[in-house]
Amino acid sequence: MSKTKQITKADILGLTIPLFAKYGYDKVSMRQIAEAVGIKAASLYHHFPDKQGLYMEALAQTFSKHADFMNESFTLQASAEQRLRQLIQQLCTLVNEDTDFSRLIQREIMDGDEKRLQFLADHVFGDFFHDMNELCLELAPDQDPHLMTVSILGLVVYHYQISSIRSFLPGFQDSHNDSEVVANHVFTLLKNGYT
Repeated sequence: MSKTKQITKADILGLTIPLFAKYGYDKVSMRQIAEAVGIKAASLYHHFPDKQGLYMEALAQTFSKHADFMNESFTLQASAEQRLRQLIQQLCTLVNEDTDFSRLIQREIMDGDEKRLQFLADHVFGDFFHDMNELCLELAPDQDPHLMTVSILGLVVYHYQISSIRSFLPGFQDSHNDSEVVANHVFTLLKNGYT
Protein backbone atom coordinates (compact mmCIF):
# COMPACT_ATOMS: atom_id res chain seq x y z
CA MET A 1 0.00 0.00 0.00
CA SER A 2 1.21 3.47 -0.76
CA LYS A 3 2.05 5.60 2.28
CA THR A 4 0.23 8.56 0.70
CA LYS A 5 -3.06 6.68 0.52
CA GLN A 6 -5.06 6.37 3.71
CA ILE A 7 -5.71 2.73 4.57
CA THR A 8 -9.38 1.87 4.98
CA LYS A 9 -11.08 -1.05 6.70
CA ALA A 10 -11.97 -2.38 3.26
CA ASP A 11 -8.29 -2.27 2.23
CA ILE A 12 -7.28 -4.15 5.36
CA LEU A 13 -9.99 -6.76 4.92
CA GLY A 14 -9.19 -7.23 1.25
CA LEU A 15 -5.56 -8.01 2.05
CA THR A 16 -6.33 -10.03 5.18
CA ILE A 17 -8.92 -12.45 3.78
CA PRO A 18 -6.36 -14.36 1.65
CA LEU A 19 -4.04 -14.69 4.67
CA PHE A 20 -6.76 -16.18 6.86
CA ALA A 21 -7.92 -18.40 3.99
CA LYS A 22 -4.43 -19.76 3.39
CA TYR A 23 -3.14 -20.11 6.96
CA GLY A 24 -6.19 -20.11 9.23
CA TYR A 25 -7.10 -17.92 12.17
CA ASP A 26 -4.54 -19.29 14.64
CA LYS A 27 -1.56 -19.03 12.30
CA VAL A 28 -2.01 -15.38 11.29
CA SER A 29 -0.83 -12.67 13.66
CA MET A 30 -1.74 -8.99 13.75
CA ARG A 31 1.91 -8.28 12.91
CA GLN A 32 1.67 -10.41 9.74
CA ILE A 33 -1.56 -8.66 8.79
CA ALA A 34 0.05 -5.25 9.32
CA GLU A 35 3.03 -6.27 7.15
CA ALA A 36 0.70 -7.46 4.37
CA VAL A 37 -1.24 -4.19 4.53
CA GLY A 38 1.89 -2.05 4.83
CA ILE A 39 1.14 -0.40 8.16
CA LYS A 40 2.25 -0.73 11.77
CA ALA A 41 0.48 -3.34 13.87
CA ALA A 42 -0.76 -0.64 16.27
CA SER A 43 -2.57 1.05 13.37
CA LEU A 44 -4.77 -2.02 12.90
CA TYR A 45 -6.35 -1.32 16.28
CA HIS A 46 -7.69 2.00 14.97
CA HIS A 47 -9.95 -0.04 12.68
CA PHE A 48 -10.53 -3.26 14.64
CA PRO A 49 -10.72 -3.96 18.38
CA ASP A 50 -8.63 -7.12 18.10
CA LYS A 51 -7.75 -10.01 15.80
CA GLN A 52 -11.05 -11.75 16.53
CA GLY A 53 -12.99 -8.63 15.49
CA LEU A 54 -10.96 -8.30 12.31
CA TYR A 55 -11.48 -11.96 11.51
CA MET A 56 -15.24 -11.79 12.08
CA GLU A 57 -15.51 -8.83 9.73
CA ALA A 58 -13.37 -10.67 7.17
CA LEU A 59 -15.74 -13.64 7.29
CA ALA A 60 -18.79 -11.39 6.96
CA GLN A 61 -17.28 -9.43 4.06
CA THR A 62 -16.25 -12.57 2.22
CA PHE A 63 -19.84 -13.81 2.12
CA SER A 64 -21.58 -10.43 1.85
CA LYS A 65 -19.80 -9.60 -1.40
CA HIS A 66 -21.71 -12.55 -2.87
CA ALA A 67 -25.00 -12.05 -1.02
CA ASP A 68 -26.88 -10.21 -3.79
CA PHE A 69 -25.74 -12.77 -6.35
CA MET A 70 -26.91 -15.64 -4.13
CA ASN A 71 -30.20 -14.00 -3.14
CA GLU A 72 -31.28 -13.63 -6.78
CA SER A 73 -32.42 -17.25 -6.66
CA PHE A 74 -34.88 -16.55 -3.85
CA THR A 75 -36.46 -13.49 -5.49
CA LEU A 76 -36.60 -14.83 -9.05
CA GLN A 77 -40.11 -14.87 -10.48
CA ALA A 78 -40.03 -18.55 -11.39
CA SER A 79 -41.07 -21.95 -10.12
CA ALA A 80 -39.42 -23.37 -7.03
CA GLU A 81 -37.64 -25.89 -9.22
CA GLN A 82 -36.22 -23.18 -11.48
CA ARG A 83 -35.10 -21.20 -8.43
CA LEU A 84 -33.38 -24.31 -7.07
CA ARG A 85 -31.60 -24.87 -10.38
CA GLN A 86 -30.35 -21.27 -10.39
CA LEU A 87 -29.33 -21.46 -6.73
CA ILE A 88 -27.26 -24.59 -7.33
CA GLN A 89 -25.61 -22.97 -10.36
CA GLN A 90 -24.77 -19.88 -8.31
CA LEU A 91 -23.43 -21.96 -5.41
CA CYS A 92 -21.21 -23.95 -7.77
CA THR A 93 -19.91 -20.77 -9.37
CA LEU A 94 -19.21 -19.16 -6.00
CA VAL A 95 -17.45 -22.15 -4.45
CA ASN A 96 -15.48 -22.84 -7.63
CA GLU A 97 -14.35 -19.27 -8.29
CA ASP A 98 -13.80 -17.81 -4.82
CA THR A 99 -11.23 -20.12 -3.28
CA ASP A 100 -10.67 -17.75 -0.34
CA PHE A 101 -14.35 -18.03 0.58
CA SER A 102 -14.28 -21.81 0.25
CA ARG A 103 -11.13 -22.17 2.32
CA LEU A 104 -12.36 -19.85 5.07
CA ILE A 105 -15.60 -21.76 5.48
CA GLN A 106 -13.85 -25.13 5.38
CA ARG A 107 -11.33 -23.95 8.00
CA GLU A 108 -14.09 -22.70 10.28
CA ILE A 109 -15.98 -25.97 10.10
CA MET A 110 -12.82 -27.96 10.80
CA ASP A 111 -11.59 -25.65 13.60
CA GLY A 112 -14.95 -25.91 15.36
CA ASP A 113 -14.57 -22.68 17.37
CA GLU A 114 -18.08 -22.30 18.80
CA LYS A 115 -17.96 -18.50 19.10
CA ARG A 116 -16.96 -18.06 15.46
CA LEU A 117 -19.41 -20.72 14.27
CA GLN A 118 -22.22 -19.01 16.19
CA PHE A 119 -21.23 -15.71 14.57
CA LEU A 120 -21.36 -17.34 11.13
CA ALA A 121 -24.77 -18.85 11.87
CA ASP A 122 -26.20 -15.61 13.25
CA HIS A 123 -24.62 -12.91 11.10
CA VAL A 124 -23.34 -14.47 7.91
CA PHE A 125 -25.37 -17.51 6.84
CA GLY A 126 -28.56 -17.28 8.91
CA ASP A 127 -30.77 -15.44 6.41
CA PHE A 128 -29.41 -17.41 3.48
CA PHE A 129 -30.02 -20.72 5.27
CA HIS A 130 -33.54 -19.60 6.24
CA ASP A 131 -34.33 -18.73 2.61
CA MET A 132 -32.97 -22.10 1.48
CA ASN A 133 -35.15 -23.84 4.06
CA GLU A 134 -38.20 -22.01 2.70
CA LEU A 135 -37.34 -23.00 -0.86
CA CYS A 136 -36.84 -26.63 0.20
CA LEU A 137 -40.16 -26.61 2.04
CA GLU A 138 -41.86 -25.31 -1.09
CA LEU A 139 -40.19 -27.99 -3.22
CA ALA A 140 -40.79 -30.92 -0.90
CA PRO A 141 -43.28 -30.18 1.91
CA ASP A 142 -43.00 -33.75 3.22
CA GLN A 143 -39.20 -33.51 3.66
CA ASP A 144 -37.26 -31.92 6.53
CA PRO A 145 -36.17 -28.53 5.07
CA HIS A 146 -33.12 -28.26 7.34
CA LEU A 147 -31.77 -31.65 6.27
CA MET A 148 -32.55 -30.91 2.64
CA THR A 149 -30.72 -27.58 2.81
CA VAL A 150 -27.68 -29.21 4.41
CA SER A 151 -27.74 -31.95 1.77
CA ILE A 152 -27.81 -29.42 -1.08
CA LEU A 153 -24.92 -27.48 0.40
CA GLY A 154 -23.02 -30.70 1.05
CA LEU A 155 -23.46 -31.95 -2.50
CA VAL A 156 -22.11 -28.70 -3.91
CA VAL A 157 -19.36 -27.89 -1.43
CA TYR A 158 -17.87 -31.37 -1.08
CA HIS A 159 -17.34 -31.65 -4.81
CA TYR A 160 -14.97 -28.67 -4.63
CA GLN A 161 -13.42 -29.62 -1.30
CA ILE A 162 -11.97 -32.76 -2.85
CA SER A 163 -11.00 -31.12 -6.14
CA SER A 164 -7.30 -31.68 -5.49
CA ILE A 165 -7.75 -35.47 -5.53
CA ARG A 166 -10.67 -35.88 -7.96
CA SER A 167 -8.47 -35.73 -11.05
CA PHE A 168 -6.59 -38.82 -9.83
CA LEU A 169 -9.71 -40.89 -9.19
CA PRO A 170 -11.13 -43.39 -11.72
CA GLY A 171 -13.63 -41.96 -14.18
CA PHE A 172 -12.50 -38.35 -13.88
CA GLN A 173 -13.03 -36.11 -16.90
CA ASP A 174 -11.91 -32.50 -17.34
CA SER A 175 -15.56 -31.49 -17.68
CA HIS A 176 -16.08 -32.46 -14.03
CA ASN A 177 -14.34 -29.20 -13.11
CA ASP A 178 -16.91 -27.13 -15.01
CA SER A 179 -19.30 -25.51 -12.52
CA GLU A 180 -22.20 -25.81 -14.95
CA VAL A 181 -21.62 -29.56 -15.32
CA VAL A 182 -21.45 -29.96 -11.54
CA ALA A 183 -24.58 -27.83 -11.06
CA ASN A 184 -26.58 -29.85 -13.59
CA HIS A 185 -25.46 -33.09 -11.96
CA VAL A 186 -26.39 -31.93 -8.45
CA PHE A 187 -29.74 -30.58 -9.63
CA THR A 188 -30.60 -33.86 -11.37
CA LEU A 189 -29.71 -35.86 -8.27
CA LEU A 190 -31.84 -33.62 -6.08
CA LYS A 191 -34.78 -33.52 -8.48
CA ASN A 192 -34.84 -37.31 -8.63
CA GLY A 193 -34.75 -37.40 -4.84
CA TYR A 194 -37.68 -35.12 -4.05
CA THR A 195 -40.03 -35.95 -6.95
